[in-house]
Amino acid sequence: MSIRIYGNRQLKTLPGLATRPTPSRVRQALFNIWQGNITGCRWLDLCAGSGAMGAEALCRGAAEAIAIDQSAPACRIIQQNWQQVVQPQQRIQVRRGGVLQQLATLSGTFDRIYFDPPYQGELYQPVLEAIARRQLLAPGGELAAEHDPQQPLPDRIPNPASGGLVVVRYKQYGNTALTFYGNA
Repeated sequence: MSIRIYGNRQLKTLPGLATRPTPSRVRQALFNIWQGNITGCRWLDLCAGSGAMGAEALCRGAAEAIAIDQSAPACRIIQQNWQQVVQPQQRIQVRRGGVLQQLATLSGTFDRIYFDPPYQGELYQPVLEAIARRQLLAPGGELAAEHDPQQPLPDRIPNPASGGLVVVRYKQYGNTALTFYGNA
């Protein structure tokens, strides 16, 4: 299976149902929402799957993109997909491992974070807490968490040192929801 992104570029995906690519209308809606904020940004793609979201960000001018996924085959697909779209001035990095362990090794802040774990997994709360605790979201940045609309995410992720994260908007597209967080 393959998917198309900005500029009619075709990306590879993993066979089978091991990953669930973000539907194209959700991807398009997200980039419409974030459209003046991608050029020059530092992008973090968590539970990246095929890397389509990061590839789209790179095509739209992100300065740097980092993908994290625990699957070795997914990391190979992400690397291949990103190599097709990366420009010489852009930096990319694909990290294999558990998202919580990899978050602990990151430095700096990110302007845009996309988080798309398995919907029925137990990653939402611990990952959002780790991002808030490590203050990985840049001032004025946003995090979008993709999830099942029947499983709402918390309105606030506290961090006494920084104020944490707070929901700034919510969008639903059929069976897919996006909850957007900003710094409190």
